[in-house]
Amino acid sequence: MEPLLTAHDHAADPGHHHHDHAGHGSHAGHSHAPANFGRAFAIGIALNIAFVAVEAGFGFWTQSVALLADAGHNLSDVLGLAIAWGGMALARAAPSKRFTYGLGGSTILAALLNALLLLVALGAITLEAVQRFGEPAPVPGPTIAAVAGVGIVINLATALLFARGRDGDINLRGAYLHMAGDAAVSAGVLLAGLVIWQTGIGWIDPAISLVIVALIFWQTWGLLREAIEMSLGAVPRGLDYDRIVAALEGLEGVQAVHDLHIWPMSTTQPVLTTHLLIPAGHPGDGFLAAAQAMLHERFGIAHATIQIEIDADRACVVGPACRV
Repeated sequence: MEPLLTAHDHAADPGHHHHDHAGHGSHAGHSHAPANFGRAFAIGIALNIAFVAVEAGFGFWTQSVALLADAGHNLSDVLGLAIAWGGMALARAAPSKRFTYGLGGSTILAALLNALLLLVALGAITLEAVQRFGEPAPVPGPTIAAVAGVGIVINLATALLFARGRDGDINLRGAYLHMAGDAAVSAGVLLAGLVIWQTGIGWIDPAISLVIVALIFWQTWGLLREAIEMSLGAVPRGLDYDRIVAALEGLEGVQAVHDLHIWPMSTTQPVLTTHLLIPAGHPGDGFLAAAQAMLHERFGIAHATIQIEIDADRACVVGPACRV
């Protein structure tokens, strides 16, 4: 999506809105996920499908709830990776008359759906583990440890595929955290297998399953909160509303900043609209270009719309309520 800066000069012509278009910037700091993440998703999904099949098979054979729980979670991650990949693909769709910002919001929906799916999976794992406390089944510890060891390698390898994109995109961060968390979970399952092997204590298996649930829930809760915030149009985390106000107030000739809105167009693209009161008169395209460059370089905002107002008495016709 190309950035657009628009100035509306109310004083010069109250009944007419004329548009000034400033220069366009790249999306540094909040960029679209690079195209090669598609390959990362494909590799990650293929690796995890293969491992889920092996782990579930051994889980049924050994009657290990820890292995079945881990396999179930890995299966939900396969679906989660597919959803995240789909959201990323839809986000590249061109804007249309129906979706004027394009489909960038698909990445937000993907992150939200992933978090909800994980919570459902955690509920199922918890129920199964609690039931196993009453009737623990004999579990071959060495088999569990061996399968879990393979899981650690596969989950770490998959997590590394998304490591470099996790800081700038909650969608990719969700994929990274799921897989890194799965590596930790597999380590826990390996530990359970070794303890059972040495002690024969059967309840260790469901106990480790509940620890797995707690770890994944901790990760999922943060992802869910941020996805809900984005869905509601909250200021993206990492952007300081007050700092942006101060930066806009520091522009030459600006007397006041109001009606400032900042929200995520996607998991990687923040959008900004604001009114700037400049009594000295419309500053021209050069001012708008400088404002756009400042917002882009300092805050990673590559799409902004600025409305210029000259008469303080007539500014912001919506009234005081628009002064956020």
